[in-house]
Amino acid sequence: MARAYRVGPRFGHGVRARSSAEPDAVTQSNETSHARVLALLQRFGSEATSFQILEPGLSYWFVGDEAVVAYSDVGGAWVTAGEPVCAHERLHEVVARFRDAGRAAGKRVRFFHVSAAFATVSELAHTHVGELPIWDARAWPATLKATKSLREQLRRARAKGVTTRLVAAAEIATEGAPVRIACEQLIRRWLTGRGMSELAFMVALHPFGEARERRFAIAEQEGKLVGIAVAIPVYQRSGWFIEDLLRDPHAPNGTAESLVDTLMRHFADEGSAYVTLGLAPLAGEVRPLLKLTRNYTARLYNFPGVRSFKEKLRPARWEPVYLAYPRGELGFVAMRDVLAAFAPGGLVRFGLETLVHQRTLATLVLAVLLVPWTLGLALVDTSVWFPTARIQLAWVLFDLGLVALMLSLVRRWRTRVAELVVALTTLDALLTTVQVLVWNVWTARSLGDWALVVLGCTGPLLAATFFWSTRRVEMRGRRTLR
Repeated sequence: MARAYRVGPRFGHGVRARSSAEPDAVTQSNETSHARVLALLQRFGSEATSFQILEPGLSYWFVGDEAVVAYSDVGGAWVTAGEPVCAHERLHEVVARFRDAGRAAGKRVRFFHVSAAFATVSELAHTHVGELPIWDARAWPATLKATKSLREQLRRARAKGVTTRLVAAAEIATEGAPVRIACEQLIRRWLTGRGMSELAFMVALHPFGEARERRFAIAEQEGKLVGIAVAIPVYQRSGWFIEDLLRDPHAPNGTAESLVDTLMRHFADEGSAYVTLGLAPLAGEVRPLLKLTRNYTARLYNFPGVRSFKEKLRPARWEPVYLAYPRGELGFVAMRDVLAAFAPGGLVRFGLETLVHQRTLATLVLAVLLVPWTLGLALVDTSVWFPTARIQLAWVLFDLGLVALMLSLVRRWRTRVAELVVALTTLDALLTTVQVLVWNVWTARSLGDWALVVLGCTGPLLAATFFWSTRRVEMRGRRTLR
């Protein structure tokens, strides 16, 4: 599985586009609105994630040519991608007008990934959602000199033949260019091998848009691309946000640190005093429910690990990041709206797709659930549930064999065994359906009997669907690696 140090969130409802002469307008993302947004960013963009609002999937609310708010429409709410882009002295006014526009449209309004200063000026309720590490690139050489562990990581990568270099935007912006193709293949490997379903909003990967405004660094080993880092500008700070930092699954230790080192030295040469690697989500003093999420969901997303990686690079300071929402509203509802922006297909669908990516854990759960079911098959009244005692014994032995194969996959995932389990769970679903139609619909009497019949049909069907899905993901990964 490719490791990615996702360096921060990257993180529509589109109605009729209006004339820029109108004070407030909601527009879909298009070339014209992007040009307006880029002009506003160059005038007012001072937050780390401000450039991300140029990426696909967002809608824009303008106040003439003086302000813009980028947001995702999640049905009942508008969730902003960062703060409004405008002059600081107009921030309170723009927030108020955007809230009014939301109320007029019947939408709740949430401001995600905002600063402490925004929370104060806007007079909104706010919840701590993480911390943002900040570096002064000019101090990077001194940081290296004072940090032995960081120097050692760079040495390890060099010893394994890893070299890094900046890549000109013209070289990587062109579709079909060799470097662009290699980067796309690396990104696809990462997406295929992740432990959770693909997210949207500010964490979707769009590394090549507005390429001439970005900075690109790549890591190579024996001529093969093993890592990529992409930075986006923070115009009003003359700073940079290293938005994407990905490494190949077989890349040597120190590859990610080497990419950061290459970009930091470049930014130091430019005199930049502001560089960030983006949000460490749920870091710092978060509310109890968020703390539980941080501590007990490491298999899905390693929140402490993300913070630890950035801490190893010795940032100069950490800045708190907030979710802001109108006073009097529940923070839980606001957080749910934000999660809906990240999982636009719905949280239930996201959870089910994540199970497919967490195939070992899900397989263990299925194996454990199959044990009491098999025990029940061995103990039930044969005359009610099976045509003969031999068929009952065959089902028990079949399920025991399936449990053994699943546990074997939990111990070590092997393609041939997985394909056998796919075939057997499919056969299980088919034979169970046949037996139900031929026998059990005639012998079931009570509501409890019918409940067991339904469970007996749906269980194998769900298991077969899960294993077919894991096989599809694995095959997609194989095609990507060619």
